[in-house]
Amino acid sequence: MNIRCFHRHFPPSSHPLRPLPLPSTVEAHLWYAIPDEVKNFSLLNEYFDILSPCEKENVLSLRKDQLRKRAILARALVRTTIARYQNSSQVDPKSLKFKKNIHGKPEVEWQHAGDWSQPLLHFNISHTSSLIACGVAVNSPIGIDVEEKQRMTKNNVLSFARRFFCLREVEYLADISDPEDQRQEFIKLWTLKEAYVKALGRGFSAAPFKTFTIHFKSNFHLPGDSNYSEVPEIVVETIDDSMNLTSHWQFALLELAGTHYASICMEKNDTLEDKEGSWINLRVWRTIPLLEDECVSQTSSVITVGGLVKQLNSG
Repeated sequence: MNIRCFHRHFPPSSHPLRPLPLPSTVEAHLWYAIPDEVKNFSLLNEYFDILSPCEKENVLSLRKDQLRKRAILARALVRTTIARYQNSSQVDPKSLKFKKNIHGKPEVEWQHAGDWSQPLLHFNISHTSSLIACGVAVNSPIGIDVEEKQRMTKNNVLSFARRFFCLREVEYLADISDPEDQRQEFIKLWTLKEAYVKALGRGFSAAPFKTFTIHFKSNFHLPGDSNYSEVPEIVVETIDDSMNLTSHWQFALLELAGTHYASICMEKNDTLEDKEGSWINLRVWRTIPLLEDECVSQTSSVITVGGLVKQLNSG
């Protein structure tokens, strides 16, 4: 990949963004892209063109072509995803501005115009070398994390877990005799803990992994609706106060594209009186930004592994 190609002019994409309504308050949207599927240099240049000057500078500072490509795609995915939801005043992805909270979590810096009010939209991004994902929610902080199922650790799984996990989680892993099953459960726990810390928006130093535990409760199923998961509910408890925060957060643990685990963490909607408020209604899209989108909810590309999740189609 030649850096100079980023400065060439290419015609606009013939595939404009399809506007979407904002998610409901009990809904999460997840968009993911696979870098290896983006092979067109002209498309990469379109992505590069919608980045801010600072984002472009960060991309050009990277030495390896694949790192540049992933950085471009990650920022383009965020911008095109957020721009889809601005139905009342079609927003150019290039015009979006971002800021960071005091702990460094990125947020949209909405530009006010007239009586237009900003949507209470929250987003979070996560990526590996082979998959990039962006989660979106309304009226709720959201944290997501993706990890390759084949991720390896430099040290023994239990040795690594003892460094970062609390005793209850280490004991859970130690009870698993099969090394591969143990490694898979470690990765699942890691993604869940990452998603929770990112949802809090306070950073790893403010919420170290050892200060809280993630565990599974017996499954809950709504009879008569096959779209609901029949897998364990996932809860979080702080070490010092087992009741603190547990009731305020909900999780989804997914197998994505057959190759990754993805975790989503968001606040429950406490305004709903029935059990529906404890479920995450989930829509998932696989995308090549500005080229094609495919809703993959309720397909083999998105398998619910844990959490109270109802997968929805594009509707």
